[in-house]
This record gives sequence, C-alpha cells and structure tokens, in this order.
Amino acid sequence: MNNLSEEVLNNVYKNAHIALQSISDVLPECDDEKMCEELRREYDGYEKFIGEAAAFMRENDITPKDVGVMQKAMMWTSIKMKTMTDDSRSHLADMMLKGTVMGISELMQILSREDGSVDPRVLELTEKLKDLEEEYEARLKELL
Repeated sequence: MNNLSEEVLNNVYKNAHIALQSISDVLPECDDEKMCEELRREYDGYEKFIGEAAAFMRENDITPKDVGVMQKAMMWTSIKMKTMTDDSRSHLADMMLKGTVMGISELMQILSREDGSVDPRVLELTEKLKDLEEEYEARLKELL
C-alpha cells in the first residue's frame, strides 16, 4: 500500500476516533433519553467502523495513529465548558452536529481530491464513514 493510501486511512481512522471520544465526553452530560439513545447508537456505529478499519490496517501492517492525549484533553475540556451552562438536548445535538459536519467535510475533501492513487479499499472505507456520518447528521438535526 502506498504512503498516500496509508495517510488517508489514518485520517479516516482518526476521524472516527475523534467522534467516538466526543460521544464519550458528551454522554455523561446527557439527561435527555432521546439524545442519550442517539449518542449510544452513534457510539456503536463508530465502534463497529473502527473495528473494521483497524482489522484492515492490521491486514496491511499499518499501525493506527490514535488521537493524541493533548487533543483528547482539549476536547474534554471544551465539552465540559460548553455544557456547564446548557446541557439541553438541542444544545448537545448542536454540538454533536457541528462535529459531525466537520468530519463529513474532511471526508468529502479526501474523496474529491482522489485521483486514482489511493487504494480502492481505503476509498471504500472513507465513503462508508462519510455515509455513516451523513446518517447521523440527519438524525441529529431532528433533535435540535
């Protein structure tokens, strides 16, 4: 597998990991059952995707690059600050929606720049995560 494919795969993997970390940080702040249910459903979806991506990486001798400790701490702090004064369903949905849209944008940039030099299976995983996040985007909008 070429370096570009490996770089794209690691970006996709990190995208899903950031989402998973965000959900882990938001769930303790969630009091609304519908919102909590959505977050758990998304968590399960990201976890399944990460498992699939990690298996593919193992098959291709690629070491996943996880989200750094500093980035995780900054995300946690940001979420705690944003939910301190407003932990309503619409606010949590808005926070998660913004992160989801950022993730979709990153994935769409990867896909739009593709010129045939990225492994087709890596592109398939990229597309799969984009589709998953677009599904989450639609459901989060309903919770605003």
